[in-house]
Amino acid sequence: MDIHHHFIEAGQGEPLLLLHGNGENSDYFKGQIDAFARHFHVYALDTRGHGQTPRGSAPFTIRQFAEDLLGFMDAHEIERAHLLGFSDGGNIALIFALRHPERVGRLILNGANLNPAGAKRSVQIPIELGYRFASLFARKSESARRNAELLGLMVNDPNIDPADLAKIRSKTLVIAGTRDMIQSEHTRQIAAGIPDSQLVFLEGDHFIAGKHPEAFNRAVLAFLRG
Repeated sequence: MDIHHHFIEAGQGEPLLLLHGNGENSDYFKGQIDAFARHFHVYALDTRGHGQTPRGSAPFTIRQFAEDLLGFMDAHEIERAHLLGFSDGGNIALIFALRHPERVGRLILNGANLNPAGAKRSVQIPIELGYRFASLFARKSESARRNAELLGLMVNDPNIDPADLAKIRSKTLVIAGTRDMIQSEHTRQIAAGIPDSQLVFLEGDHFIAGKHPEAFNRAVLAFLRG
């Protein structure tokens, strides 16, 4: 592992790792950390190349981020943890649960997707256009290169085979907004594919944890403590 993650830590008890979305950082979970820390030992991480965690030299992919997460857990002697991932963080959590099932307690997937087609076209088309544009200038501009890397995660990743969902061993909560940027039928497909899963839609868009923390925290804690 060529990076050290920046993270926020709070509470005690069973470890609960919070994984933010594309282009964000651990601050996304400011409405969750204190609430969850009353019951769990919370770690909110900045992903590679996000927030205060350095980019490093390894590939900038969802699968690399999942291996980074393994490195973080090993470095902090976390044998097993509950994972809550939002958006790209949910995709990281999904890949991690498939690769390292013995390291995952319960799994919460918030606004995750299996492939780029899971997003609504009205959202995905501007991302694809932005990615192409940024890629054209990536060699000449550092900001364009970074933008191309971030958008590339949403254009080229995570490409999870729906059949692989049957291999997930963790009890799972699939949670999304009623007006999410991820198509509701795609979210339903994820829940249907995971053997021991619950599906919850909360009123709101993709950013339900940030915009409706009370409802989101209630649903997550009911699942984790149920």
